[in-house]
Amino acid sequence: MTLMSVSENLSLIQEKIDAVAAGAERASDDVQLVAVSKKQPEGRIQEALGAGHRTFGENRVQEAQERWGALRATYTDLKLHLIGPLQTNKAGDAVALFDVIETVDREKLARILGKEMEKQSRALPCFIQVNTGDEEQKAGISLDALDGFYVFCTKECGLNIIGLMCIPPINEEPERHFKLLAARAKALGLKHLSMGMSGDFERAISCGATYVRVGTGVFGARSKA
Repeated sequence: MTLMSVSENLSLIQEKIDAVAAGAERASDDVQLVAVSKKQPEGRIQEALGAGHRTFGENRVQEAQERWGALRATYTDLKLHLIGPLQTNKAGDAVALFDVIETVDREKLARILGKEMEKQSRALPCFIQVNTGDEEQKAGISLDALDGFYVFCTKECGLNIIGLMCIPPINEEPERHFKLLAARAKALGLKHLSMGMSGDFERAISCGATYVRVGTGVFGARSKA
């Protein structure tokens, strides 16, 4: 396999997004690429920025602070998505740094996020993370609890829930989970779906994804450090 630059990868992925969106009779700008930058070296991040990409996903609050804190002043149009599990003691830092929080998954976190957003006067768009495979080791609200949790987040905590997010089980076909998430979002009247990664983002778009989270496809393999 020929190694491609980050900018070439970004162009290729955007071409795929455009093609799949067109095939589904959707506008290409209905689908946003979240470049997953966790554990990536600075040079690759700078190449993505140099290519004009501005929407990035990070898993950990501290790593994101170290990487993006200073860059905010230079790239004022950055859009940072928190796509990893959020500890409640990091909620305040997350609200201060990120533009979108995709991993709201339990009542205690939702309540603390609501208080932090009110305190900081930041009504960040949020996604509820759904555990569509009911996997014990994976974060996310269960399908059975989703409707009640949505009401809790919006009515009790005042969160701006704009969509649902999922990570399908690694050993199952992802389409079933994508379609299930899309159906639940539609039932709740939610417009956005964050689903699909490097290996399946095209299938996710076909099922209605509005955000796809691609790391390896953009940057190559992550550092193991």
